[in-house]
Amino acid sequence: MLFFCLLLPRHALFAQAGGSAEGDNLSVHLALIGPGDELYFWWGHLGLVVEDHLTGQSLFYDWGVFSFENENFFLDFAFGRLIYMTAVSKAEITYRVYTQTNRDVILFTLNLPPEKKQAIAHFAANNVLPENRDYEYHHFRDNCSTRIRDILDMATDGQFKERYGNAPGYFTLRQHVRRHTWFNPFFDWILNFWMGQVIDTPMTVWDDMFLPAELAKRANNFRFTDADGNERPLISSIQVINEAVGRPAVLDTPRLQWPRQLLASVLFSSVLLLLCCLCGNKKGFRVFSGLVHSFLALFFGAAGLMLFFLTLFTNHDYTFENINILFVNPLYFVALPCGIILAFTKNVKKRATSLRVLRIFWAYVFISGLVTIVLRFFPAFYQQNQVTQAMVLPLALVMVYVTTRAMQREGSAA
Repeated sequence: MLFFCLLLPRHALFAQAGGSAEGDNLSVHLALIGPGDELYFWWGHLGLVVEDHLTGQSLFYDWGVFSFENENFFLDFAFGRLIYMTAVSKAEITYRVYTQTNRDVILFTLNLPPEKKQAIAHFAANNVLPENRDYEYHHFRDNCSTRIRDILDMATDGQFKERYGNAPGYFTLRQHVRRHTWFNPFFDWILNFWMGQVIDTPMTVWDDMFLPAELAKRANNFRFTDADGNERPLISSIQVINEAVGRPAVLDTPRLQWPRQLLASVLFSSVLLLLCCLCGNKKGFRVFSGLVHSFLALFFGAAGLMLFFLTLFTNHDYTFENINILFVNPLYFVALPCGIILAFTKNVKKRATSLRVLRIFWAYVFISGLVTIVLRFFPAFYQQNQVTQAMVLPLALVMVYVTTRAMQREGSAA
């Protein structure tokens, strides 16, 4: 019986379970794991626990397993070919690992009829077989949470998706991402810089459940009708196994970041402008401003080069259609040697040439950034990239002014 069920496709497997009380000895839990230290753990995790009260065995089924040691893992990751697998482990050991790494561990007990619990157990066991365990992972559409979301939908005979499939969500994907990255300014900026306008489209609650915590919340609020016509809550109890200490909170709503970014950029640009006015004739400021040119060129050039690669050469579809590439791209590397020449060469003609190139370049950045603001008045352009605009435009404008003043001084010196 079990071997036969393991070979069935998922919908057939759930249908086979009808009318059986075989699962009376089983408890099935959603295991919600809170955010961890590493970047790829910031969005939390979700597992499915099947507990057999006859054998005392408790198994943790995990659809989010990957290994850095897999052949070509980093190359595949870079190009968006993410092969994940389903794995199973002893639940107590898994809880201990997450507890030791200071992560939330919360169990949500599913209030399902015995035959549905048995079907879930069979389905999970089927998924860890070598021929079934691997799948192509997608951050938003196919991950550890969406796989379990689909299992809940099958266990409730489609009622889960019927309730949430068309219900409008509260946030876009970008806003969900920022709820989890707000505490780290660098990664908060760079991840959102690389993501294109596809993650700014409206979502349903069904889509929201790519996040483990969102799935757990919706499951806890869900009621369904069983085969006997009885309405019952999907979750019967919640058990907190571990509560993390000292971790940054996941925001209930994403904070508005662009005013903070604009303020920081304006403050830095103002300091640079003030130094230009007070110390522009001194060699020390020339060296300093040249290094600033080079640093900005290196930072934004590297970010733009990665964006160029992600957009044109990978399967990371959430980076496509990214308007940031108009004003933050590999062209920044043109300014890198110019800044070094400005800072360190004694040849006046070379410095003058570098300044002309720098002024043209920063004028291009500023104008292109303004273009991206204007483009958002058109329906086809809706990317929420105000944070990048707020960061880059004040800097570009001041750099145009600084290079113009430097060119005037170089002309006077000549």
